[in-house]
Amino acid sequence: MKKALFLLLAAVTIAQADVQIGQPAPDFSLTDCSGKKVSLSDFKGKVVVLEWVNHNCPFVAKHYGSGNMQKLQADATAKGVTWLSICSSAPGKQGHAAAAGALKKCTETQSAATAYLLDETGEVGKTYGAKVTPEMYVIDAKGVLVYHGAIDDKKSTNPGDIAGAKNYVAAALDEVLAGKPVSTAKTDPYGCSVKYAN
Repeated sequence: MKKALFLLLAAVTIAQADVQIGQPAPDFSLTDCSGKKVSLSDFKGKVVVLEWVNHNCPFVAKHYGSGNMQKLQADATAKGVTWLSICSSAPGKQGHAAAAGALKKCTETQSAATAYLLDETGEVGKTYGAKVTPEMYVIDAKGVLVYHGAIDDKKSTNPGDIAGAKNYVAAALDEVLAGKPVSTAKTDPYGCSVKYAN
């Protein structure tokens, strides 16, 4: 009973930390696979995508195994967008990898992200209210959160569903880069729960 109550309270705490559309995205600093410190504020004036990732999650594997995520990353970065993949899996939890292991995984998956960041304490994930993988955020050039939610509208692990899916991130980026408001700014993310320490 106590454990169930603790888990409920933890879930509420994460939910309350959720950032809001139209509000400034909280700054953070994390270490990448090479040990370099990377801060959100490093990319001031740029559109930024935050992607919560766990390569052992079948929902993430759907998008990486098919090459869909890498294509989205490459298309975005070619347009000047900064793409930050963030792993909030705690040590000993599914999806966790120390820097060398994370770098190997990025190489194996041919990730086209700007950086792969390690959030072992889960502090950044909880600040953003990230609950699942993949969970996506788009921040405009003014540092304001303009999209938060799912990568697309097909809540499955089947790669065959990608072709017919509406990709919310691609649509949000197209609108932001064209100077337009994001028409679908909030959706319900789907995937595996983020493997926080507690």
